[in-house]
Amino acid sequence: MSDHSPAQRQIIDSPLDSHLFVSGPAGTGKTTAGVARLTYLLAQGVPGESILMLTPQRTLQEPYIEVMQSPATLAGGAVTPATIGGLAKRMCDLFWPMAAEQAGFAQPDQPPIFLTLETAQYYMAHIVLPLLDTGYFESVTIERNRLYSQIIDNLNKSAIIGFPHTDISSRLDSAYFGDPAQRRVYADAQDCANRFRQYCLDHNLLDFSLQLEVFAKVLWPQEIVRNYLTQTYRHLIYDNIEEDGPRAHDILREWLGNFDSALLIYDEGGGYRRFLGADVNTAWVLRELCNEHIVLEDSFVMSESIASLSDGLTSAIAPELMPNVEMQPFDESTLAVIQSHYYPELLDAVANEVSQLMEAGIPASEIVVLAPYLSDALRFSLTHRLETLQIPWRSHRPSRSLNDEPASHALLTLAALAHPQWNIHPPKFDVAYMLMQSIQGLDLIRAQLITDIVYRPRDIRLSTFNEIKPDMQERVTYYIGDQYSTLRNWIEEYRMSETLPLDHFFRKIFGEVLSQPGFGYHDNFDSVRVAASLVESVKKFRQALEPAQGAEGPSLGQEYIQLLEDGVIAASYIEAWNPQEDNAVLVAPAYSFLMMNRPVTFQFWLDPGSSGWYQRLAQPLTHPYVLSRDWRSDQIWGDADEVRTSKEGMARLISGLLHRCRERVYLGLAELSETGFEQRGELLRAFQKVIQHQENQ
Repeated sequence: MSDHSPAQRQIIDSPLDSHLFVSGPAGTGKTTAGVARLTYLLAQGVPGESILMLTPQRTLQEPYIEVMQSPATLAGGAVTPATIGGLAKRMCDLFWPMAAEQAGFAQPDQPPIFLTLETAQYYMAHIVLPLLDTGYFESVTIERNRLYSQIIDNLNKSAIIGFPHTDISSRLDSAYFGDPAQRRVYADAQDCANRFRQYCLDHNLLDFSLQLEVFAKVLWPQEIVRNYLTQTYRHLIYDNIEEDGPRAHDILREWLGNFDSALLIYDEGGGYRRFLGADVNTAWVLRELCNEHIVLEDSFVMSESIASLSDGLTSAIAPELMPNVEMQPFDESTLAVIQSHYYPELLDAVANEVSQLMEAGIPASEIVVLAPYLSDALRFSLTHRLETLQIPWRSHRPSRSLNDEPASHALLTLAALAHPQWNIHPPKFDVAYMLMQSIQGLDLIRAQLITDIVYRPRDIRLSTFNEIKPDMQERVTYYIGDQYSTLRNWIEEYRMSETLPLDHFFRKIFGEVLSQPGFGYHDNFDSVRVAASLVESVKKFRQALEPAQGAEGPSLGQEYIQLLEDGVIAASYIEAWNPQEDNAVLVAPAYSFLMMNRPVTFQFWLDPGSSGWYQRLAQPLTHPYVLSRDWRSDQIWGDADEVRTSKEGMARLISGLLHRCRERVYLGLAELSETGFEQRGELLRAFQKVIQHQENQ
């Protein structure tokens, strides 16, 4: 047990009636102590089912779940890993008769239908689309899926922060100073939110906001619900509390005294989910309810030199955050700059450097390549170079639609071909791309050759390989022909059989054809992960819509494909966050990496001159700072607020990344950025200040 520090041992071995608040920067061993505390509780004979393990996001539970699933863990009841949202859903389901009547659902005798992000967007589109024709959102020029998601985001914020959903537009409006047309946009967004909420109440639909609202306002105040929760759960471990919203902290404030023991873990410098309603202030106040506050300060991750670089950058970006910190010199090996004139040259250099690190014995899992945004072009260009150098990689972009992933797009094309009754006519390029994705060893040129000969878009028909002229068969190769024939014959047989729900169809074709040797998904773990996310997405879509639409199961597949083509964002599936291939280089947006909460040895930062490191995404229908608990209703949001919060956000992001870096940061700098512009930006300026200071020492 000597691998834990004395402060960690104090947390782990604290009495079974202690209420601890543990704070410290990332990398100081807080979660490690939390995981060991869980093991200790179980070893002391605490029943697993009496332990509640809370995090703001399911992905942050991974270290705890690993321990709970470990053979070394003592047998006993299962610990409950949950989020406040998950707990709210469970309580709404369990106490539905009580919740339905008091919350005003139109059919309290009928069961509830829980919505995912995707199915919520489906119903939102159902409500908003007709209104667009009447002039709603005329001055807004964003994609429809972003329009729907921002209205849903407003509803979520009202539930997370704890204000009535009918106050959304008045809050946004009171802080706005500018073009009067924007006020009309807020009014339209409010009307859509009201209509959506009413539609949910009329049809027993519960999106995330309504689940949390019903739990916090209707169920939590009920004695029977509180008794159930307080008697079921006697011990609490609540990690990353700073990433949760005020409503969650309110509930915990009232609940905390009922636990025999509690461990609250607060990450100083966190709050990366601010745009989702996270509130570091209401989290910090919870320490007052604990009988001991333990601060962990020594990093197990950062070298002293990385810590100096972190302090220097934070001080250069937002000096007001660290008024008493002087820039300290850092070891030159801590920061490496990779420079080139053109962007493709930069990506070549980055891929080569990754290759050299791996040749020197660094595991691929200890290397990440980060950018403020990860465009399709950047992701493809970089991962193609890694593949060429035979470097295993994985990528994660939570906001990327499943329709944009080649592996899922191929499955959706196959679904359209197998269901001609849907009358979806995939273009030739989609079919060629599907064949390339589905058949191992098939390149795009031969895939297009086959498609031009065998595919008839008007009839949605694939002819046999035997109908191709012999010289062309030889060019394509008979091996590819065999694989194509297997796939085509399967589709023809399926067409003549009973139609399956779409998720069952995907499971069937995946299991019987695509995952077999010689086919594209056989050993491609990234494609398998995407396929699993697609199946999960379709299943949840069907489960949410089937009860509302009666026995129209199969046509829901057609609805789903239409929904994806409209660009509805896929929900964040847990498989997408799990490292499918443990030893692979991660390519991801910076914030996605932070929410994985795992340290690495080397980080590559691309596009330091991009405004994406500090500028908020344009969100004309919502505002994360105005819709927060500490924003006063008489304040106007001005340019000074935007600059201040942008700097603070970037300082927090940079500090968070460096606290998860052991040895070195590589700065990938091209004179002309990915979009062809000269590199300028706040992060680049901060680096120049730090480097200049270093040279003057």
